[in-house]
Amino acid sequence: MPVNQYTTDTMESLRAETVLIKGDAGDQIRAFVARPSGDGPYPGMLLIHHAPGWDDWYKEATLRFARRGYVAISPNLYERNGHGTPEDVAAAVRSAGGVADTQVVGDCQGAIDYLRAQPSLNGKVGVIGTCSGGRHTMLVASLATGITAAANLWGGGVVMKPEELTEKRPVAPIDYTDRLNVPLLGLFGNDDSSPSPDQVNTHEEALKKAGKNYEFHRYDGAGHGFFYYDRPMYRQEQAVDGWKKVWDFFGRQLS
Repeated sequence: MPVNQYTTDTMESLRAETVLIKGDAGDQIRAFVARPSGDGPYPGMLLIHHAPGWDDWYKEATLRFARRGYVAISPNLYERNGHGTPEDVAAAVRSAGGVADTQVVGDCQGAIDYLRAQPSLNGKVGVIGTCSGGRHTMLVASLATGITAAANLWGGGVVMKPEELTEKRPVAPIDYTDRLNVPLLGLFGNDDSSPSPDQVNTHEEALKKAGKNYEFHRYDGAGHGFFYYDRPMYRQEQAVDGWKKVWDFFGRQLS
């Protein structure tokens, strides 16, 4: 549903809560879930949080999807690194060298399974992530099961040099391009350095070569994180247009 495309006599009702779900290796992790209160059927949406952590922006984005008729879930990918403010936990994750890609995919698979078990689901699940969550979106869309469409918003580290690979990040997501079997939306700022415009070009060339269903949109005057209204990198015009692209893409793919 586009912004403000509802009537003022609409009676809205949402349910939002933190739940425990089964993540990678059977570990219990927290996840924030928001959904319309009706019977549905509704599409599902997995939101993969960014490196700043499982924070207010992601919980608000989860609510935003719920208001537009999605059963939305955002799992805490930093669950095993302790608890505290999102900033403190994110700092602990950085000092530990991040989280392993296999663990992220396992946790996200648990969130997908949770969505697919909901009686109000229409059978379709999208995934969206920003920053590191955009990179993780590419991994989940290629390696997990039960996904219908994916959106990568300025995900850095999709294209990686051999010297950038680590034990926790052993494979560049671009190397899984052949395994990507869902439509993909990509939003990028042309002033970004991670991913840089050249890296976005490389990613797009790989998608074209593999014959994948994708659409990339690039914004002049925007860098990394241009959706983040609480940070200096916010760009109002580009963010508003980007959200329109998100609603249109998932509206077509998941309705």
